[in-house]
Amino acid sequence: MASGSIDTKETIMAAARLMVQARGYKALSFRELAKEVGIKSASIHYHFPTKDDLAVALARRYTEDLALLLEHLTTDVAELPARMAAYTNIFRDALLRDNRMCLCGMLASESTDLSPQVKAEVERFNATNIAWLSTMLARERSDLDDAAIHNRAVAILAAVEGAQLVARGYGDVRRYDQAIGAYRTAGLMP
Repeated sequence: MASGSIDTKETIMAAARLMVQARGYKALSFRELAKEVGIKSASIHYHFPTKDDLAVALARRYTEDLALLLEHLTTDVAELPARMAAYTNIFRDALLRDNRMCLCGMLASESTDLSPQVKAEVERFNATNIAWLSTMLARERSDLDDAAIHNRAVAILAAVEGAQLVARGYGDVRRYDQAIGAYRTAGLMP
C-alpha cells in the first residue's frame, strides 16, 4: 500500500471518528465522510468496504489508543487520585472538542444497530477500562474481594460515561466536573 493510501486511510478514520463522536453510528455516511475528507465515496469503500468495517476499525483503534494512555498513567502518575483525575480527564477532553462523546460510549448507545463485530470491539473497550480500573482499585482496596473490585470498576466506568452524557445534554463541561466531584465526595472513586 502506498504512503498516500495510508494517509488517506488515516484521514478517513480521523474524520469518521469525529463524526461518530458528534452524531453517532447511524449518522455515519460514506457520502458525507467523502465530502468531509475531499475524496470520492468509492475511495472510502476501497479502505473500508462496509460501514461496519469502518466502525470496527474505529473502535479497535480507540481502544488501542486508550490502552496506551492507561499504560502511561500507570507508569508515569504515582498516586491513585492523580491517576483517577487523569483518567476522568480523558473523557472530559472529548467534551471539550465540540461537545463530543466517547466513541465507544456513542457506539454502545446504538448497540441495537451494530453488527456483532462492532459490538465485540465496544465490549473490548469496556473490558479494557474495567480491567485497568480493577487493577488500580485492587492496589488501594485490599479490603475488597475481586468481585467487589470488579463491580466498583464497572460502576466507575458507568458513572464517567453517564457524567459525559449529562454534560453533553447541557452542552456544559462544568456538569461533567460537578458529577465527577460528586462521585469522589460520595466515595465511588478515589
